[in-house]
Amino acid sequence: MRVMLRSISRTHLFCGCASLLIILGVIYIYSGYPIPSTSFCEPCDNNREPELKFVEIEGCPEKGRWTIGDLKMQTGLKYEQPSTQKGRTDVNAVTNWNAPLVWEGTFDPVVIDAIYKRLDPRLAVVVLAVGKYTRFLKGFLESAEKYFLVDFRVTYYIFTDNKQDVPKIELGTGRKITVLDVPSATRWQDVVLSRMKWATIAIDNQIRNEADYLFMMDVDSVFHSRFGAESLSPLSAVLHRGYYKTTRNYFPYERRGTSKAYIPPDEGDYYYTAAVWGGYLEEMYKLVKYCYEQSEEDAKNNIEAVWQEESHLNRYLLYNKPTKVLSPEYLWSDYDQVPADIRVVRISQLVKNYAEVRPNGGQ
Repeated sequence: MRVMLRSISRTHLFCGCASLLIILGVIYIYSGYPIPSTSFCEPCDNNREPELKFVEIEGCPEKGRWTIGDLKMQTGLKYEQPSTQKGRTDVNAVTNWNAPLVWEGTFDPVVIDAIYKRLDPRLAVVVLAVGKYTRFLKGFLESAEKYFLVDFRVTYYIFTDNKQDVPKIELGTGRKITVLDVPSATRWQDVVLSRMKWATIAIDNQIRNEADYLFMMDVDSVFHSRFGAESLSPLSAVLHRGYYKTTRNYFPYERRGTSKAYIPPDEGDYYYTAAVWGGYLEEMYKLVKYCYEQSEEDAKNNIEAVWQEESHLNRYLLYNKPTKVLSPEYLWSDYDQVPADIRVVRISQLVKNYAEVRPNGGQ
């Protein structure tokens, strides 16, 4: 009898403690306090499990590995105190899914660079320079060396059909150029669409082992000001300069239901450019491959999206929200005047004679 009572008491004690822990956990959750976690959910479909992203940190007091999302920096860094009362009032600095919308004046370059330099990421920049577009390489690369993620490790992957036309550029420490052969094309639309194909193949075969972040960029552009670590996130998209002040019914989305890029008339957040976009290597791989495969599906059905890969990009980003949206500062155009809300032009597309530089005369 004594043994039985002792056994019952221990069982009741265990159950009571377990119940208490559960009750305390429920109270904690509903109290509104955040639950500590080292992981975060990236833009993806609703059925996908969140992934942890790790990077090795050397030369830091802490041992082990950190997640990319850690916002740690060294002690003793001097910077201006952030304000809760002052800031940009002429533009929106956050999306309705609570992602940053980045403009000049919404970040401190000293702070953001310090955070990411401790992570020491490897950055890949993919540009396509085929036919006469190799003439733009020198200006793109020289200006990138002055303004694009300076003092970070960067590899420029140049896809070209004219290796001999790739210029010799003096590069900073930890920066290099890798040239990859691609075939020529007879239509500029095919040039644009082929970029997704060759990028998918190159990531599979090479870039995956050499980079943590990847940017896709148009080569017919020149950097004019800082393009720094504030641009980095799991998936960063750039607002198209022509549509950032318009409503969705004016966006040049693909409206034909037979295309894989179709977006219904009553849907849409922003219109994003395909001339600059970037993010984690694996997130970019999924997006690049998606654009390539959807374009291939369209081709089987004898249809081409109205703005080629840009149309597929916009559909993807509508249902897989970017974790950071970059203002049109991150891709302007020399064709357009700069309005007051664009306080700095970081990179801009060049004026050119499309009929002369494009393989099919720009048609």
